[in-house]
Amino acid sequence: MKRRKHTFEEKKEGDTFTVGFDQDFPPMGFVGDDGEYTGFDLELAKEVCDRNGWEFNPEPIAWDSKDALLKSGEIDCIWNGFTMNGREDEYTWSEPYLDNQQVFVVRADSGINSEKDLAGKTVDVQTDSSAEAALKDNTELSSTFSTEIIPDYNTGFMNLESGAVDAVAMDIVVAKYQIESRSAEFKILDYEIASEQYGVGFAKGNDAVKDQVQKTLEEMAADGTLAKISTKWFGEDITTIGK
Repeated sequence: MKRRKHTFEEKKEGDTFTVGFDQDFPPMGFVGDDGEYTGFDLELAKEVCDRNGWEFNPEPIAWDSKDALLKSGEIDCIWNGFTMNGREDEYTWSEPYLDNQQVFVVRADSGINSEKDLAGKTVDVQTDSSAEAALKDNTELSSTFSTEIIPDYNTGFMNLESGAVDAVAMDIVVAKYQIESRSAEFKILDYEIASEQYGVGFAKGNDAVKDQVQKTLEEMAADGTLAKISTKWFGEDITTIGK
């Protein structure tokens, strides 16, 4: 008996476009003060939907269930500060739209001024994150401190604020936003654990919808919409499409 090969088709006007995202990942995707889902990535995705006549459906997911949801078709893509590097062959990707780095965030008054000062300290890192992967790759550094796995970055910042941990390893894009929006004083160490790129991840083989999204993103870059949304969230245009 021949197995039917799963085929992917283009979205048509009126179709639903379901975006999988981690709702505790500001500024990419999170719950706003009004209780609605918001964020830089969700705003991009909604604009893509508006331009194609699709119904935008942001779907909060547990990050470790993302692959199963994508394969089952419950979500159309993962659009959530999703790192392409090291995952190139696991998904069908859009072109990268943001550059990012993995960095350490510490309290401004901690006396920690470089990665060497983290020796003997405790560092929070989100489960299944790029920062976790980067630290595993850099055992020379990560063996000098203890690592604590956390479910989301809000927990990390609360731990940092209370003094429960000494640093959080995380995406610089997220770190800058978090530091800006919190009252406590934090600083980013001038050390790059790793650099990477963000893309929109689709199920392997789903070039049909990926191509539609990519084309729309390129149109948004050309007419200045990407720059406008980036400036709203980050104070400057940090997007990379068409650059």
